[in-house]
Amino acid sequence: MTPAFTILDYEPAHQPAFRALNHEWISHYFTIEAIDNLMLDDPEGYILAPGGHIFMASRGDEFVGTCALIKEHDGVYELAKMAVSPRAQGLGIGRALGQAALGKARALGAKRVELLSNSRLTPALALYEKLGFRHVPVPPTPYQRTDVKMVLDL
Repeated sequence: MTPAFTILDYEPAHQPAFRALNHEWISHYFTIEAIDNLMLDDPEGYILAPGGHIFMASRGDEFVGTCALIKEHDGVYELAKMAVSPRAQGLGIGRALGQAALGKARALGAKRVELLSNSRLTPALALYEKLGFRHVPVPPTPYQRTDVKMVLDL
């Protein structure tokens, strides 16, 4: 039987899908901020070149999810830009993307993975908790929508 979806490493040709998937969820709940567009328009420069990684989830010939791992500093990465299209939610894609990102963080020698989120995103927060993340105080961030910070020590 063919799997319901496949997790792939990002390639430059995926940038339009990476951008569209993130724009879809951000604009549904919040407002697109300047920092979003900087990363989504140039993921190679903002995420990959500094030592990060991006995963894409495909279902058939359609991209239905994505997740980025951004290098913050030695041993610390941020899980970011996780998106699953509403038409593909409930298939375990978010969990698979999160597990792929955490596996990659371990392979890169990360000691900690952090994430920023919002309390309105209850399904996402539940997923992060299942992956082992715990809530910590929220410092000032570049995003107006951030009111949750979670960390996972590896």
